[in-house]
Amino acid sequence: MSIHYNNQRKIFTLTTRSTTYQMRISDLGHLIHLYYGRKIEGTMEYLCVPRDCGFSPNPYQLRVERSWSMDLLPQEYSGSNTGDFRLSSLNLITDNGIRGVDLYYVRHEIRTGKYAIPAMPAAFDRDGEAETLSVTLKDPVTGLEAELLYGVYEQQDVITRAVHLTNTGTCTIHLEKVASLCLDIPFGKWDMLHFVGRHTMERQMERIPLMNGIQTVASRRGTSSHQHNPFVILCDKSATEDSGDCYGIMLVYSGNHRTDVEVDQSGSVRVVSGIHDEQFSWKLESGESFDTPEVLLTFTHQGFTPLSQNYHRFLKKNICRSKYTYARRPVLINNWEATYFDFDSDKILQIARQAKELGVEMLVLDDGWFGKRNDDNSGLGDWFVNKSKLPDGLEPLIAQINDMGLKFGLWVEPEMVNEDSELYRTHPDWAMMVPGREPAISRNQLVLDLSREDVVDWLYETLSGLLHRYHIEYIKWDMNRSISDVYSRILPPDQQGEVAHRYVLGLYRLLDRLTTEFPDVLFEGCSGGGGRFDAAMLAYSPQIWCSDNTDAIERLSIQYGTSFGYPIASMGSHVSACPNHQTGRNVPLGTRAVVAMAGTFGYEMDLNKLKDEEKQQVRQQIKQFHEYYDLIQNGDYYRLDCGEENHYFTAWQFVAPDQSEALVSIVVTHPRLNLNSICLRLKGLDPEACYVVDRQEFFGCDVPRDRIPMGDSGKTKQSYSGTVLMYGGYVLPQMFGDYPSVQIYLKKEL
Repeated sequence: MSIHYNNQRKIFTLTTRSTTYQMRISDLGHLIHLYYGRKIEGTMEYLCVPRDCGFSPNPYQLRVERSWSMDLLPQEYSGSNTGDFRLSSLNLITDNGIRGVDLYYVRHEIRTGKYAIPAMPAAFDRDGEAETLSVTLKDPVTGLEAELLYGVYEQQDVITRAVHLTNTGTCTIHLEKVASLCLDIPFGKWDMLHFVGRHTMERQMERIPLMNGIQTVASRRGTSSHQHNPFVILCDKSATEDSGDCYGIMLVYSGNHRTDVEVDQSGSVRVVSGIHDEQFSWKLESGESFDTPEVLLTFTHQGFTPLSQNYHRFLKKNICRSKYTYARRPVLINNWEATYFDFDSDKILQIARQAKELGVEMLVLDDGWFGKRNDDNSGLGDWFVNKSKLPDGLEPLIAQINDMGLKFGLWVEPEMVNEDSELYRTHPDWAMMVPGREPAISRNQLVLDLSREDVVDWLYETLSGLLHRYHIEYIKWDMNRSISDVYSRILPPDQQGEVAHRYVLGLYRLLDRLTTEFPDVLFEGCSGGGGRFDAAMLAYSPQIWCSDNTDAIERLSIQYGTSFGYPIASMGSHVSACPNHQTGRNVPLGTRAVVAMAGTFGYEMDLNKLKDEEKQQVRQQIKQFHEYYDLIQNGDYYRLDCGEENHYFTAWQFVAPDQSEALVSIVVTHPRLNLNSICLRLKGLDPEACYVVDRQEFFGCDVPRDRIPMGDSGKTKQSYSGTVLMYGGYVLPQMFGDYPSVQIYLKKEL
């Protein structure tokens, strides 16, 4: 059993392979957090030391025991208006004006299997290893019950958290803040890693020290956002890739989110994470319930690499539901950067023929195939064929593409509508806007109100109709604006604070119906690139377009930051045209492929415009990607070095789970004169084995063979022990030119 309750001491102990999580019921009935960290034996209640602190009030029952204050105690789920002046997890107001909540233990249950969350994606139990702890707390004044849910995945070192709230009282409750997680860390000095950015520059890793006060990572954009990903890491100040205590906190949610980290007056840390409370409220009548999104927790004392690998494995195994989580996915070409809106059947077929000849396996038809869609000012919502571009419709185009031996995929943006569309003219009330106000317009489009069941049902019928009628094997699901003017015409005034969350629930309901009915369709998520790149979306789309920025050099830092929490197999990444359409940068074709192979791999260009030599390179790239596929998609990922630290090159490595092979990639971003050679200490190899450098290829530079100190000498393949490669390092010569790169493939000697 991974969950144990000591009835005498009233202590709960949750145990995973490498960690222990403990809490206890206090004499007053509050649930006190004791410990989360490296695996231990025994109890940690001695860490909870009572103390007196001026202006920290005491519970009435212990009014003469001034050393006992909710303002100082570490808690599992903090209330509000109770004398704890730190971050609250839950806040409410009743119809009779009572504010705040004070929660006391009522009961608990330990059961096999993993709890589920109604209407929201959450981790599931693929292998039957999970156990659930349910602890119910109650506020005796308002009658609100909070069932704290803990899912324990022992072998994967992951603990999940969620909360199920029920109004058992007689008075209506208005929830004003409902967090999914409260985590108190009483001791230590910590840094925070968070992942910031903007459109075309998502998830840039930023490491900052915690300050006295509150630091917030949040989005109010209706999505998880390009700006602040719903994922943070707390680490000790000396933590590196390979050492140091690290806590990962990942919210499984795609809407407005907020994670606050507070360092209080005594230096203790509290993390509270969940739905953003600004413009949020939820009306809870007597007998009604509310569920929070889930949080995925993992801890390691060995640095960022094992923390990332925990998330990579867990998200694939216990969040992603698609058959394509592990099944091979096709190498695709998308026509967007080749044609934008300017295409017809002949152009698409010409791209398809060349793509097939070079080894591409799927063609994706992007924006512009529907309605009156010749630019981004009209047509959204009209999901019928644009006959001015495709006069014969989609059927013959798809048939011809399939006859070539290619699969066919299609782009859609279902959540949006243009005013210049038949849908808007028929149903203007379906678009979100505040009565009496002109709406904010982004990309000349409005947002459909997915909090409405009739809108979700219409979208389901429309999209399922497309998938039933046409032989579509891939859907790219885009969403190209943030959500403002949040208002629903069908909800009463006292429930308008529910709209943003109901929108997300409507989106999940729609995606769940479609992915369940069409399990053989590969869905790829997108929101202007990586604006909705989160764990919840991975439940429906096992890959997400990582960024609209396809510049390979910019992608290095985007994919680097993304890799801290999300698996490589989830990162949509393509080889695009040069000069790059976003930055104007020129990068060697080989280097573009090296970067795109650290993802799902595909092409975003007109292959007909390549020179014959470049076309041969594409053939070879696709061939090698197929050879490396299992290693890249299912291997362990290691960040070897990055430009953020050395301002010279970025390097990463894949190692097979059985350590039988490895692939190392290096991209030089800033060639430097008179520097020492690059020496990479590889990771994850078998120290008892020897490895052959089976293949070593340089791109974008000419390196004389006699300058290559390791690798293929031209006659024999070099062999090195795992210890040599990991402790001594792999040495490469200096590489000069515009963004040169190298890939090294190693195989274990039998």
